Amino acid sequence: MASLPHPIQYQGSKRNLTPYILKFFPNRVERIVEPFAGTAAISIAASAKHISQNFWLNDLNKPLVELLKLIIEKPHEIADAYADIWSRQHHDSINHYYEVREGFNKTNDPKLFLYLLARCVKGAVRYNSEGFFNQSPDKRRKGTKPDKMRKNIEGVSALLKSKCIFTCLDYREVLSEVKNTDFVYIDPPYQGVCGDRDSRYFSGIYFDDFVLALEQLNRKGIAFAISYDGKRGKKTFGNTLPEKLGLKRIEIEVGRSSQATLLGREEITIESLYLSPNLPSEQILELAGYISKTSKLLTLLEQHGQFSTATR
Repeated sequence: MASLPHPIQYQGSKRNLTPYILKFFPNRVERIVEPFAGTAAISIAASAKHISQNFWLNDLNKPLVELLKLIIEKPHEIADAYADIWSRQHHDSINHYYEVREGFNKTNDPKLFLYLLARCVKGAVRYNSEGFFNQSPDKRRKGTKPDKMRKNIEGVSALLKSKCIFTCLDYREVLSEVKNTDFVYIDPPYQGVCGDRDSRYFSGIYFDDFVLALEQLNRKGIAFAISYDGKRGKKTFGNTLPEKLGLKRIEIEVGRSSQATLLGREEITIESLYLSPNLPSEQILELAGYISKTSKLLTLLEQHGQFSTATR
């Protein structure tokens, strides 16, 4: 897939995995629903591939949803605002960042949020216990230049304008309203499986509640895919979803983590993708062939002490 526009460098975004994830989507669906939309990387890629032209983008992070709406529906307005904020940082860029951060925590203005996301360390969102954005600025760079930001914003708008609805609901409310003609992509907070608050998110999700919501999707015959648990080297993250849900689990090799590279370790990061039993019949056949092929490949690579995309 050709390079896709992404104005927001958001840690945890699936933008680099979209070619691998989308291969397990149906070829065409009436609407794609993202209950944990984040930066809408999957919907952007799905629109570019013409898998769907209707999208429901939901996230509990209201300023993030409002920012997405501005990017998609009012690209010139948000691009102009970003250029103005960015251009005011040169005299004392670090102090400027903290002033913008303070302003955002008072107002939740999505225009300020875009600058913070472009300038903060590693694009990593962090919130304190009171829910205020508290990530520090990257002192080595001043954020995406306005011309490049405008190009990315306009690119996203071209793919999604007038095709989306935007909400800030609890994910369970969204899942209760999806239709049989929808395809749901679920990418919950990565370490929120036990409900503990993670500094990257407003709130976590409780594992039992999540499983119950998936059971209800199965009963309604809704097709869905979930990015959930994963592992880096020998360390596992998140709880494996229970077998009673009847999901097919695909392991996608992400590559060496940046932390492993810095430490000189040969640790491969792998993320899991779970596929619902309600996929179209032709998709199930393709999936069966993929599982057979990659299982044989995994066995061969393990014999040589290597790793690759795996299934189980």
